[in-house]
Amino acid sequence: MARSSTVADQLVAQVIAAGARHIYGIVGDSLNPVVDAIRRARAAGADIEWVHVRHEEAAAFAAAAEAEITGNLAVCAGSCGPGNLHLINGLYDANRNRVPVLAIASHIPSAQIGTQFFQETHPDRLFLECSVYSEMISSAEQAPRVIRSAIHHAYGAPGVAVLTIPGDVADLEAPAAGTDTLTRPSRPRVIPATSDVTALADAIDAAKKVTILAGAGVRGAHDDVLALADAIAAPVGHSLRGKEFIQYDNPFDVGMTGLLGYGALQSAMDEADLLVLLGTDFPYDQFLPSGVRTAQVDIDPTHLGRRTRTDLAVVGDVGETVRALLPLVTRKKSRRFLDSMVKKHEKAMSGVVGAYTKDVEHHTPIHPEYAAVLLDEEAADDAVFTVDTGMGNVWAARYLTPNGRRRVIGSFLHGSMANAVPHAIGAAFAARETGAPQKHVVAIAGDGGLSMLLGELITLVHYDLPVKIVLFDNATLGMVRLEMLVDGLPSYGTDSPSIDYAAVARAVGIPSVRVEDPTQIRTALREAFSHDGPALIDLVTDPRALSLPPKITRAQVSGFTAAMSKEILGGGMGEVMAMARSNLRNIPRP
Repeated sequence: MARSSTVADQLVAQVIAAGARHIYGIVGDSLNPVVDAIRRARAAGADIEWVHVRHEEAAAFAAAAEAEITGNLAVCAGSCGPGNLHLINGLYDANRNRVPVLAIASHIPSAQIGTQFFQETHPDRLFLECSVYSEMISSAEQAPRVIRSAIHHAYGAPGVAVLTIPGDVADLEAPAAGTDTLTRPSRPRVIPATSDVTALADAIDAAKKVTILAGAGVRGAHDDVLALADAIAAPVGHSLRGKEFIQYDNPFDVGMTGLLGYGALQSAMDEADLLVLLGTDFPYDQFLPSGVRTAQVDIDPTHLGRRTRTDLAVVGDVGETVRALLPLVTRKKSRRFLDSMVKKHEKAMSGVVGAYTKDVEHHTPIHPEYAAVLLDEEAADDAVFTVDTGMGNVWAARYLTPNGRRRVIGSFLHGSMANAVPHAIGAAFAARETGAPQKHVVAIAGDGGLSMLLGELITLVHYDLPVKIVLFDNATLGMVRLEMLVDGLPSYGTDSPSIDYAAVARAVGIPSVRVEDPTQIRTALREAFSHDGPALIDLVTDPRALSLPPKITRAQVSGFTAAMSKEILGGGMGEVMAMARSNLRNIPRP
């Protein structure tokens, strides 16, 4: 007798109709009806695949990266209690990045809910803060509309939608689904009010020195923003998320600010008469000038004015706003401010930032900055980089060169550790969907992040994903170490034992090499990129390499001095001297 269609079958059919092609997770008890529905759908020819990760957190990160690249719905799933709780970190990341992800949180038997049953939690409540929609399906009749509503919320916000489904409900016979309209909606045009655009044009005309800070909201508006910068002689800086969309082919580039910053953007903001924030919700208000008149353009009105002073606010898409603005502004005759900031930026790049990568081919331990430059040179022009939080963010921000085709994905808003490899898993599956399985997907990982979700190496082998892990292995939590030092604390609890991660990766079947000689880095990269499947390069880098932000406060200097004094008083004179030797390259060279 043929099995009747279940709620789980209906769920799988609806996510396929919505454009999902992968469901990431770990099978188990209450989730089994859904996984079996995927098996049967796939056997019947449906274009859907269950991806068995080793930790549900990785499932959520992988779904987030796939959704980021494709724009289509991506799905992750966890079994009841501990299984779906593991999703939460990756779901926070996906929701803050505003990508369309559906999370299936299976639940204990419905008759047991509210009795403190084995593994009982309340996912429909737990995931409220990291989602745009979170509902429980308690009957078969309710299922089609709630599933449809979840998908619409994921696409419409966009963001994370969570469906909580007890295992027994997932196995119920499904009612007629009705008509599904689940396709990805077209992006709307959000056009600013004419009066706001006119006011912004007047403010720009009244200012002698204008600086632009661009965020991820400038995506798709590269040429328009540069046309505006040219007309008003404005230097253009960017946030980390905005880097890939505005830095390439940009003669007005002055870099970044913030903890990862470099170049002349900080000076360009501090010395401006008017700062124009375009599509950025840059969170570190201590780097934003409180004494400079500020205008902000954002598609989301809740972003306006929540980070710094906003003298002029415009609600609208950046591209639409800038195109409306261009005919209204008067072309500035003086380019003195722009030219001085661009020159200052070039000096900073060739001096302070460039000093990290000059004449270091034989320096050991490896300068991580030098390794990052070689990676930038050897990776494909259409590579997708996934970046671990911490020092990996620094190397990506300063040394990866965008070109309009490369992508850089990270936990840039949530700031989670261990995201690079799981993100790379989702990016690799997304690449397969485009018909380009050998596209370079490069995970820039730290040893702290890799070790946290080390089991995902097995996932790479399981699916033969062409992910290249470039491991910056300094046996320490480098960013945490720096944070402690600037707070006046000697580093403590940050160091790890030296582990040969290349040997670990080889043990699970990944071709790997451990590199301690900087002259071998380029060859190792080329060999890894020429390999069809996964590969790992374990770069043994200098644990004492520091990242200095472009704006150093007196408190930070005092904190660093205090920390070094404590190190010396605690018998750590050798450590202090080693750090000094490692960072002499911070001093600009003539």
